Amino acid sequence: MLNNYEFWFVVGSQFLYGPEVLETVAARAQEMADKLNASGNLPCKIVYKVTAKTNAEITDVVREANYDKHCAGIITWCHTFSPSKMWINGFANLQKPYCHFATQYNREIPNEEIDMDFMNLNQAAHGDREHGFIAARLRMPRKVIAGYWQDEAVQKRLGDWMRAAVGVAVSKELKVMRFGDNMREVAVTEGDKVEVQTKLGWQVNTWPVGQLVETMNAVTDAEIDTLMAEYRAAYDFASEDADFIETVRYQAREEIAMKKMLDAEGCKAFSNTFQDLYGMRQLPGIASQHLMAQGYGYGGEGDWKVAAMTAIIKAMSEGQTGGSAFMEDYTYNLVPGAMYSLGAHMLEVCPSVAAAKPRVEVHPLGIGDREPPARLVFEGHEGDAIVVSLVDMGGRLRLICQDIHCVKPILPMPNLPVARVMWQAMPDLTAGLECWITAGGAHHTTLTYDVTADQMKDWANMMDIEFVHITKDTTVESLEQQLFLNDLAWKLKG
Repeated sequence: MLNNYEFWFVVGSQFLYGPEVLETVAARAQEMADKLNASGNLPCKIVYKVTAKTNAEITDVVREANYDKHCAGIITWCHTFSPSKMWINGFANLQKPYCHFATQYNREIPNEEIDMDFMNLNQAAHGDREHGFIAARLRMPRKVIAGYWQDEAVQKRLGDWMRAAVGVAVSKELKVMRFGDNMREVAVTEGDKVEVQTKLGWQVNTWPVGQLVETMNAVTDAEIDTLMAEYRAAYDFASEDADFIETVRYQAREEIAMKKMLDAEGCKAFSNTFQDLYGMRQLPGIASQHLMAQGYGYGGEGDWKVAAMTAIIKAMSEGQTGGSAFMEDYTYNLVPGAMYSLGAHMLEVCPSVAAAKPRVEVHPLGIGDREPPARLVFEGHEGDAIVVSLVDMGGRLRLICQDIHCVKPILPMPNLPVARVMWQAMPDLTAGLECWITAGGAHHTTLTYDVTADQMKDWANMMDIEFVHITKDTTVESLEQQLFLNDLAWKLKG
């Protein structure tokens, strides 16, 4: 996924300084791109495109970037002074994420070398300020990253922004397949699909469960044998009993059929519901979990918004190892001094977050009126993470993000046959819960150890949607004030 995208490096200058300066700027820009690419800190390639000296050059490269499917964003820097009126036409039409990289070629001021020639060539300190003004004047969504371009911390910040920008590119082309409708009478899984497609690019449509059953019936034993070998390589089996194996094989049949339909339609996310399993013997368990492990997004109970967000976050975190998963707060431990949330779902938590090798088990579900399904059972690993929820507030979308710290579950829970993750919510369980409910956060979330709150904020800014972040310092009172001001601001924007 990340290899499909690149970022264009556009360097600002002007003709005032003569051809030698422009040649030097171009050579240094290419050198910077090459060294950044070789640093190992960027997930995508930087392509030096042009030292822009005129309105026409800037407008042309922006037009080209807008229509190049491999370009996920542009990065600009001003080696010399670049009069910002030249950038107005291009910036006014820019449709890709934009990062202003405020850096300079040299790390330090060279005491013996500095003269007027040096000053004419190395003008980033005030060139970037002129450049920054016009983006502020145009109210452009942008990321400003300042620092020396060869510093690892600066490169990693640039890499983090790239991942968020890839999330934008994935969002703009994302298709979500809904098997049936959402769970009856549930509010938060509803939403304005036209508004979401207009704002985020998602194409959200429904396919009948009957078509899935037809596809399942056409799956061959040889296809199932191949997938069963994958299951055995990745997971432990709780039994070799014939009925157990047949149950797992049925899940493999479901997975193969869903993947065929998803791939045929170019969908990277899907949802289903236990209220619509017509013609199916089991609710997909390991079938959904193994698809998520391959990068597909999933939402239970017809929750297409969390399915799409899970797919986007998985694309943003490609190559990282912490894991991301569809999640739901299920129950709390409200003991003073040991307050935790237990996250789980009936069946569908992605094994990418597992602390150890997951185990395939078969147990009754107790809901959905179907056969006991096979599922992966495991504990999530320890570490800092976030949970993310996208909600439709009517007239605008709100992305809610909460910082959490995942722990090894404090209880073994031997009779709970599902994958589970336990965490401490910030600022604490009860205050965090009050904040989440006050903000309107859904009961379904995407949990990720890999993508940060800052990256989700960047993504929300690029998509022009509201962002709410619950941190260790958030109070209910401060959040209420923020939400009140947000309501006013977004009404004015509308």
